Amino acid sequence: MFLVAKAHQKTQGVLKGHLQPLGITPMQCLFLESLWGEDGLSVGDIGRRIALDTATLAGILDRLVNGGWVLRESDPADGRVARVYLTEKAREVIPQLCSAVHRTNDALLHGFSLEEKVLCKRFLRCIKG
Repeated sequence: MFLVAKAHQKTQGVLKGHLQPLGITPMQCLFLESLWGEDGLSVGDIGRRIALDTATLAGILDRLVNGGWVLRESDPADGRVARVYLTEKAREVIPQLCSAVHRTNDALLHGFSLEEKVLCKRFLRCIKG
């Protein structure tokens, strides 16, 4: 597991460098990415999708709200549930965020053969579960 931890650390560092010009952290990017395909998810749904507890998500969400990246609104059907929506500011940078993720993957897999890239992605999907 030490190798997985070190690989994660390296990945986060490279991604952080690619996201820095946008003012987004890797965890904020992951949070935003969860809303790209389905805007208006509950905080609990986002947590399940990105495997984070609600306490950790609360800080990320607060920073994204304060930065103007997302809106947090009470669900009209159940006021106990908070729903999260991308702002126009967030929608405008989605292509740049996608590019940062792709550049990160390319940088990390540089020098791998096609077969090694396929195997690496398969292994990571298995670990992810």
